[in-house]
Amino acid sequence: MVREVSENTMKCQRCDKPATFHITELTGGKPQELHLCEEHARDYLTQSANEPATATSMAAALAQQMAQQMTVGQTAEELAKLDQQVCPVCGISFYEFRNQGRLGCPYDYTSFESQLEPLILNIHGETEHVGKTPSRSAGGSRRRTELIRLRREMKEAIEAENYELASELRDQIRRIDLEADV
Repeated sequence: MVREVSENTMKCQRCDKPATFHITELTGGKPQELHLCEEHARDYLTQSANEPATATSMAAALAQQMAQQMTVGQTAEELAKLDQQVCPVCGISFYEFRNQGRLGCPYDYTSFESQLEPLILNIHGETEHVGKTPSRSAGGSRRRTELIRLRREMKEAIEAENYELASELRDQIRRIDLEADV
């Protein structure tokens, strides 16, 4: 079953209020359109989810319904916890990834693996790469990931005014850069 929600102006099919939610259900390949007001849309969405209405606003109910439909498949509360998850290397949060649609470093695939796997499966149909790979070694990737982590830590140390740690991190970054040039 696929559900699409859009917003246009019409009358609700169950009352005379303006229909602010237009839901298209695809069941068995046949589309069924519903034009509902906020109240009836909330009832319909919570009824179809087989859960009692717990959201205080329609936006919360729709967010919860959309989160259930996402491949993440978790409640809004669990999604909020997920959004707080941060990559230890580059510092990007899962929330930032969801908003930008872009990861911060190669380590993010490991850091957010359980959340990204269903998404990648949905997009590509597979979760393992099959095809060409770079001929250069993976060592360069590990070095870049280490540099990203060190630069983030150095920035945090400067912000915390821990200049000794920042200078140690700067020296480590320089050593890694010099090793790469050799």
